[in-house]
Amino acid sequence: MAYDFGEVNSTMQQYVDRQILAGVSTAVLVGRDLVHEHHAGWADIENQIPLRGDHLFRVFSNTKLITSMAIMLLIEDGKIALDDPLENYLPQLGKRRVLRAGASSLDDTEPARSSITIRHLLNHTSGLSYGLLDHGSLMYKAYNERKVLNAFETLAEMIDILEELPLSFHPGEAWQYSIATDVLSRVVEVVSGRNFDQFLRLRILNPLGMDDTSFYVSENKLNRLTAYYGGADPANVLQRGLRRLDKSPYPGAFTKPVPRLSGGGGLVSSMHDMLALMRSFMPDGDHLLKPETLHLMMQNQLPAGAGIAFPGVGDVPGKGFGFGGAVTLLPSSIDPVGSESEFEWGGIAGTHWWINPRHNIAGILMTQRLMSFWHPFSFDFKRLAYKAVGVK
Repeated sequence: MAYDFGEVNSTMQQYVDRQILAGVSTAVLVGRDLVHEHHAGWADIENQIPLRGDHLFRVFSNTKLITSMAIMLLIEDGKIALDDPLENYLPQLGKRRVLRAGASSLDDTEPARSSITIRHLLNHTSGLSYGLLDHGSLMYKAYNERKVLNAFETLAEMIDILEELPLSFHPGEAWQYSIATDVLSRVVEVVSGRNFDQFLRLRILNPLGMDDTSFYVSENKLNRLTAYYGGADPANVLQRGLRRLDKSPYPGAFTKPVPRLSGGGGLVSSMHDMLALMRSFMPDGDHLLKPETLHLMMQNQLPAGAGIAFPGVGDVPGKGFGFGGAVTLLPSSIDPVGSESEFEWGGIAGTHWWINPRHNIAGILMTQRLMSFWHPFSFDFKRLAYKAVGVK
């Protein structure tokens, strides 16, 4: 069947022409069939390098889906279980304390009513924080003072730091985007006896042929790494103009090995590799996980009535959360018609993936613009892609 993605292509080109994106790649699967792939704009504006299909992107929180798959593989292996207490594997994170409501210091705590479980980490209900989005909060200050996200310390050292910090809420009682997926990376290491990157290569990346996905770009591939940009005005996501970011999130990021193998945001990948990852979730795809495991990951795993929310943004209507991504329970005004049951997530630099098992479709958008998770361009792409494949 022939599909017309002309409106997708022209709309993405408009974002490039308006200097909101340097370049953007999009792709759509119907089943395992690639029915659309398009590249607009520049991989590097200053050096006038057009964006190609083999370019590499910092995928940041797209990494979370791969880490969640690693945990589900260990569950299928019988090595761990969803409701295992975390202290079975990381004793330092047992016997947690929780900030009291309205606490003004880290000492104003009470004992946690339950242990953190593997399930809590997968669906971000553990009570852990991030130190990324909640500017001005007590936990933001604590996480940044202690450099919880320090790329130059190992996962094991990160756990030692977290041991000294309280939780924001009692495990299982709220949703908060957090460093939980990085904690899961350490669980993978402890349970498997392998470094996290070794486990991913052995069990996920090699089997799926994801040869461009890694924690840093090797020297022979550096010419394929896209440049990274920020918007001209962080407060206005549709303001024209881009500024190049050569030292973000730190000098040399993703171009050389660092101790932290971040399962929450550490990988670089390509369109080819992300398509392979998406195909592994499709009903007729190359599955690494059992169909019932894939189904579980793509279902809402939050308690009845609970939803997701972000500091400074508030509640995100109609969304639940599975294992590795959000789940659309009820499409909002900016979601595509027919997107109920969609499983999706993205990274802080604008890379996005989505899978709709009801319609057997998936999409990927790859770009490199700081703070563009769930930016208008990603919803424009998705709505137009659904339209192009005939979903109503």
